[in-house]
Amino acid sequence: MEKKFIKTDLAPSAVGTYSQGVEWNGMILFSGQIGIDPQTSTLVEGFDAQLDQIMKNIDGLLKSQDLTREHILKTSIFMTDLGLFSKVNEVYENYFSAPFPARSCIQVPALPKGALIEIEVIAARKIS
Repeated sequence: MEKKFIKTDLAPSAVGTYSQGVEWNGMILFSGQIGIDPQTSTLVEGFDAQLDQIMKNIDGLLKSQDLTREHILKTSIFMTDLGLFSKVNEVYENYFSAPFPARSCIQVPALPKGALIEIEVIAARKIS
C-alpha cells in the first residue's frame, strides 16, 4: 500500500516542512496540533482556549478522513507547564470515553509560535 498524505481545510495548514498527516496500511499518523484557528491562522490566547482549539483541530483532521475519536489509538501531549495537567484530564473526560487511548505527556521548554500545549494523535481505520 502506498503512503497517502493528508491535506484538509478542516484543520490548520502545515506551517513547516511536514504534512498534516500520513496514512499507511490503515494507520493514520497526524502531525501535532497547537491552538491555531484554521479560519484565521492565528494562535488563540490562553491554555484553556488553546486546548479547546486543539481538540477542534483534531476533530477536523479525523472528519477529513471519515474517522471519529473512537479511531484514536494514542495521543502524545507536549506542554510547557505540567502544572496544568489536571486541566488536560478534565478535557479528556469530556472528549474521550473509557477505555481511553494510550497517552504520553512530556514537559517541553517551548513550542512553535509560543503555544502552551501541542497534541498529536495516531488513529487506525480498522477497529474491533
